[in-house]
Amino acid sequence: MASLAFTPQAARPAEVYPVRPIRFIVPFPPGGGADTLARTLGQKIGEAWGQQVVIDNRPGGATNIAAEVAAHAAPDGYTLLETVLAHAVNASLYPKLGYDLQRDFSPVLLMASIPNILVVHPSVPAKSTRELINYARTRPGQLNYASTGNGGPQHLGMELFKTLTGVQLTHVPYKGAAPAHADLASGQTQVMFANMLSSLPLIRGGRLRALAISSAKRSPVLADLPTVSESGAAGFESGSWFGMSVPAKTPRDIIGKLNGESNRVLKNQELRERLAAEGAEFAGGTPEAYGAFLRDEITKWAKVVKFARVKAE
Repeated sequence: MASLAFTPQAARPAEVYPVRPIRFIVPFPPGGGADTLARTLGQKIGEAWGQQVVIDNRPGGATNIAAEVAAHAAPDGYTLLETVLAHAVNASLYPKLGYDLQRDFSPVLLMASIPNILVVHPSVPAKSTRELINYARTRPGQLNYASTGNGGPQHLGMELFKTLTGVQLTHVPYKGAAPAHADLASGQTQVMFANMLSSLPLIRGGRLRALAISSAKRSPVLADLPTVSESGAAGFESGSWFGMSVPAKTPRDIIGKLNGESNRVLKNQELRERLAAEGAEFAGGTPEAYGAFLRDEITKWAKVVKFARVKAE
């Protein structure tokens, strides 16, 4: 693409980068976990480099709008994209996209992840994941599970759960977390992989029962809650994650500088304490590790999309 060609700015060596504000494109509206993470990280990077990191919220299009804008930006280190789970899913969910996650971007690092919680309405007698599996197997298709939308993390997480356990549950998609949690808490639906931040008040208030956490390891926020994998669905891992990518052909030395500073910031205790309250688990690492992670996620969720016959809305 002509828009990805090198410019004098793109060739600027990393030792003088950055000399002007950096745009960090976020695929969601202001106020959510993704936005908070990007703003907090961007602020710390900006303070260290003496240049402002401007958050550019580009919601809509199932995160595709933000990705298309970033893919067509100059590869000079002044446009960053917060890549998320939906971008990996969209690679197989949409037959035609205006970008290719692997071809049009270079990975910088995995910033953090936020697990979901497997919850049930108190009317469901299951007290553990294994009990839920056994209960559902005797009632194929009778339990309804809520999600925040077709093709989203909660939907595909439950479909992955179904492939590993063989249970049959009926999907009820909602337009966002608020109505999904409201109907689950009232008993209109019975099961959900719920966002940690949104579901914790309902769990602590006794309106939902937590069975397990969707991450590979237990969360410090709910240390006594087992993982799904250790309690009935071996190998299960799901949840939301947030990374940083830049347009393809961005100079390697600039990518290295972004990676190094981001890793340094992610070790900041103030940042960790601020976001840990939302259940964030910090990652970091090399561009190569994040690239491998993205490839694995694209492959993993392509299998789930095919199995569940998920169609883009």
